Amino acid sequence: MGGDNDSLIEAFWQARGQGSYFPPAYFGRLSVDQAYQVQLGLIARRCAAGERQIGWKVGLTAPAIQQQFGFHEPVFGCVLDSKPTGHEFAAGELIAPGFENELCMRLGVDLAGTIDLEQARAAVEVIYPSLEIIETRGPFTEQIALALADNAQQKTVVLGAPAALPADPTAIEARVSINGQPVATGTGDAVLGNPLRSIVWLAAKLGAYGRQLKAGEIVMTGSFTRQFPIAPGDRIETVFSGLGVVSAAMSA
Repeated sequence: MGGDNDSLIEAFWQARGQGSYFPPAYFGRLSVDQAYQVQLGLIARRCAAGERQIGWKVGLTAPAIQQQFGFHEPVFGCVLDSKPTGHEFAAGELIAPGFENELCMRLGVDLAGTIDLEQARAAVEVIYPSLEIIETRGPFTEQIALALADNAQQKTVVLGAPAALPADPTAIEARVSINGQPVATGTGDAVLGNPLRSIVWLAAKLGAYGRQLKAGEIVMTGSFTRQFPIAPGDRIETVFSGLGVVSAAMSA
């Protein structure tokens, strides 16, 4: 498979350089395993070109979303960039952008392979109220494998102030507003029943690809609510109960 993966990675890298993130020649032709191999290969090339991986994201964590997309487990992507709360994006900077409301957890120790919930909890150094900024760079719902190859919609993450992990992360409530108008609420139990389960899942899943979680990395654990689009002029803000606020904006 090695040669096949190398040629796939090269093909997707060339397409990416031409602004094609979902190369049409591969519609319906990529397995999920191949998609992850392409994703990791492209990230390695981006890092060789000067970017730096700072962590991971876990997506498709809500049962309703898994059912919608015919997926029966979460998905992962790589995080290469973060912004501080209050960051303002330029109007043309992002491709069909949106946001999700998540807890971002920074690890204090390495984690690998099969772990339990308590090991995940003990590994978390701090958490951040956060907004994952995503881009829809192609037909995401129709071509999930290509979306995974293209790093699972990830663009960046906006981080609020760090806080201690509460005793019960399932009870944290996120209150989401766009331009001062409430649009959604969600609680931590929407994320695989407990956001820490995203770390348990990720540690095991990465092991299949010869990877592990490392101390200092951040893990985006999954959205408390559905995904919302961002339009020029929007100001977005989420208040996480007991943790704090995170916000971002896009210039008009």
